Amino acid sequence: MADVNEFREDVIPIKPNPVLEKCIVFKVYKRRWFILFVLCLLNCSNSILWLTFAPVADHSAQFMGVTLDQINWLSMIYMVVAIPLSFGTTWMLDTLGLRITLVLGSWLNMLGAVLRFVGIMRNLPSAANFPVVMGGQTLCALAQPLVIFTPTKLAALWFPEHQRATANMIASMSNPLGILIASIFSPMIVGTTNNIPLLLFIYAVPAAITCLLATVGIRDSAPPTPPSASAESSNSEPFLEGIKLLLRNKAYMILLLCFGSGIAVFTCFSTLLEQIMCVRGYTNDFAGLCGGLFIVFGIVGAGFLGLYVDKTKKFTEVTKVNMSLSALACIAFSVVSQMRNQGIAVAVACSLFGFFGFSIYPVAMELSVECSYPVGEATSAGLIFISGYICLIHCFTQEEHRLKSKSVNKGLSVNKNVLVFVFFQTDPVSYLYTASSGVDQTNGLLALLYLFCRRGCGLELEGARAGDGRPVQCLYLLLCYLLPHEVQETGC
Repeated sequence: MADVNEFREDVIPIKPNPVLEKCIVFKVYKRRWFILFVLCLLNCSNSILWLTFAPVADHSAQFMGVTLDQINWLSMIYMVVAIPLSFGTTWMLDTLGLRITLVLGSWLNMLGAVLRFVGIMRNLPSAANFPVVMGGQTLCALAQPLVIFTPTKLAALWFPEHQRATANMIASMSNPLGILIASIFSPMIVGTTNNIPLLLFIYAVPAAITCLLATVGIRDSAPPTPPSASAESSNSEPFLEGIKLLLRNKAYMILLLCFGSGIAVFTCFSTLLEQIMCVRGYTNDFAGLCGGLFIVFGIVGAGFLGLYVDKTKKFTEVTKVNMSLSALACIAFSVVSQMRNQGIAVAVACSLFGFFGFSIYPVAMELSVECSYPVGEATSAGLIFISGYICLIHCFTQEEHRLKSKSVNKGLSVNKNVLVFVFFQTDPVSYLYTASSGVDQTNGLLALLYLFCRRGCGLELEGARAGDGRPVQCLYLLLCYLLPHEVQETGC
């Protein structure tokens, strides 16, 4: 058996503990970088398979003889599968370990990629193409929770404290890197409808390579010795007890609401970008370019933020600033994307949205672990993704002809919620007010925020009075301006 010391990369000394009166030395191992590399490949491959068809939705629909809504379901199946599977995944990571989770995820990812390619072969009846492709996409969807919940667990088990945020950033950003690859290369490969089989074959190759590396190369779930004091003393709560603790943790619930809704917005953006822009006269190639800018600037921003929070530990400040700026960038894109012949403005809005939005992903995941201790890393990360998936399904299943108006108020609701919840701590009030006031479910949370402002959230405007005689406050006035008319009827 190989000597443990041969894998040692460096030694991290810890100052003598006044109680133990001795110096503790923690070892870290070079193979942690190989495991991180495999996780990055797996995460990247899975996100490529997820968004294979979105940048070329028109060609995909024509090749398989289906509608655009059915093509959208090839992406949305990831969310449908992930919601029930996420609870099992968090339990698996915290109970069965990292190795079993990664190997199982790599096999599901590879089998799904191969089945997708088989499903579009010409020797199959044309009516069977879409169902078989959907079956392969479902297998890939089963692998996604096993992959995206893993970065925080890997960072906590294998990396010292001063490298955790960086490791989490690298592993997490491999997911948007896959989205970038799909956004750029799918339109390049699919010049004509007949190139869809070539596209699926090319994307199946990295899935097979990653499966081989994970099966052969990952031998242990945890290192022989812990890399830090927190890893050594880590005793996570049981799964069900951990969920109860999280639901009672106010800071975590605020992060869950804000970051979960952010995941939904970013996923909708990545999936529907081509369909949003093509109806305004932009080409598939330009839509792919905007998706690429979105991801590239997000990765650049994440690199800076990961190194910054590793050194300063200012997780909260970075999260607040970036979430607010990403909300403003999203609003800017919502406006300029409705205009024709505004390519530069659209590209700039996508770049800013990616820089401020995607870059917060690894920081928020690490913050979820920090504010939820001693709950298991996979559990705290998993619930956030579940909340995002639930929001995402609601977004995808809204049919345009059922909307009462074409206003952008509902589209901006998530961004307003993020801005308020990030910067202000609000106490819950009875939801019965919302139910009895005739406000629909979409605007119910905004009506609730209106009440919070009326209770004293914000600075008073000198000399200004509301209709009931109370001093008018800055945030109160802002929401009165932004809220839809239905909420204004309640007294704003």
